[in-house]
Amino acid sequence: MANISIIALLCFTICVSSSLNYSYGAAEENMQYMVVGHVYCDTCRVEFETKLSEPISGAVVKLECRNRTNEAITFQSKEIVTDNHGDYHVIVEGDYEESDCDVALVRSPRADCSDPTEAWRKSRVVLTTFDGLSGKLRFANNLGFKKDIALPQCTRILQEMGYYELSQEAGYFTTWSKL
Repeated sequence: MANISIIALLCFTICVSSSLNYSYGAAEENMQYMVVGHVYCDTCRVEFETKLSEPISGAVVKLECRNRTNEAITFQSKEIVTDNHGDYHVIVEGDYEESDCDVALVRSPRADCSDPTEAWRKSRVVLTTFDGLSGKLRFANNLGFKKDIALPQCTRILQEMGYYELSQEAGYFTTWSKL
């Protein structure tokens, strides 16, 4: 009789465990995230934002997730266009624990500011709750395109920030910090 009780308890435990795993898996599939970010014109050509940087309305970005093991695409958004303030948002459904997800610059509508900055052409976002992140909102680092020729006011702004050395001929700044 004791064996029947143990077998019944074991069967009950397996059934409960299976139903919890099924419910948890279904919740993962229905997880929804909102990725938000900003695109700007690097008017000083220094590969970071300054107070002279300008938002780019109509810039295009794309979110892509790739499996960490085999690099296969696990999610790819449609092309997303920034609003009047250079901001964008992407809705993503599902949990991408096994993937690396990046928001990347695609193109700029500005002919004078269409060269993607090397440092800020792509931004990593985490689209899982298994890494200790909670909530549905994910923030991507700001992304930037470089202006063809740096603005003349940049020298003063960069000196105020502790950076200097302008190369007018090349149309960009070489930045380094004073010690």
